[in-house]
Amino acid sequence: MINKAKYKVARKLGPNVFDKTQTQKYAIRAARRNPVSRKNSRPKTDYGLQLLEKQKARVTYGVNERQFAKYVKTILDKKGGNSTDKLIETLERRLDNVVYRLGLANSRQFSRQLVSHGHIRVNGERVTIPSYQVSIGDKVTVKEGSLKRPIFATLEEKLKTYNFPSWLNYDPEKKVFLVQGAPKLGVAEITFDVPVIFQYYSR
Repeated sequence: MINKAKYKVARKLGPNVFDKTQTQKYAIRAARRNPVSRKNSRPKTDYGLQLLEKQKARVTYGVNERQFAKYVKTILDKKGGNSTDKLIETLERRLDNVVYRLGLANSRQFSRQLVSHGHIRVNGERVTIPSYQVSIGDKVTVKEGSLKRPIFATLEEKLKTYNFPSWLNYDPEKKVFLVQGAPKLGVAEITFDVPVIFQYYSR
């Protein structure tokens, strides 16, 4: 059940920022509480829109302001290439996001906890930093002792039918997840306006 704080954030930024607000139940509840179209509540200034899109991206990936600003400014300083792709790739390569994309956690918040508590290894090494950036060829595993814990009790059954992103793969025999390519998201999967975010940090 979503708490009141997250519900309030989702009402402001949109239901896509949290997994638990992307449900029919939430949509019905939101419609009852706010039957008036949200179009009238959109920011009336360019700055307001830029701030809104930046917040959407931050909250979606669970990144604090300092870290997010660092990502964007690093990309702006380097220049060249597709800035949108670079930002999405940076966010997707975060270890907490990778754990989420692999189906090891049902939310990015929970995946951050798994990483922070030492349940995840990268190339055999224990990594407890959620913002750790994975690279192509990296092998991600769940700590052997952790596989016996209740939180992973149904993992094997779940992974049999799990639809992995094209850039991630799983070897069920070795119980190893492989980063086999660069992160790619379809236009419909990106729920915030990246160019507008760059405008915010270019002021």
